Amino acid sequence: MRLTLLLPLWGMLTMVSAAKQPNIIFIMADDLGWNDVGFHNPKLKTPNMNWLAKEGIELTNHYAQPVCSP
Repeated sequence: MRLTLLLPLWGMLTMVSAAKQPNIIFIMADDLGWNDVGFHNPKLKTPNMNWLAKEGIELTNHYAQPVCSP
């Protein structure tokens, strides 16, 4: 009987603690050019990507290694 009372309470506590954590989405696309999204090129229609860039953070300064090796 005690277990049936504690399980709903545990579920509510985990939902509250999960709601406080930040939502982080990291999108990385291979061969996506600078002008291939609507927030850089107004000729293209990418409303979802535009919204994500407007409401979130766009990381624009990054570096890559020229050789693909471990």
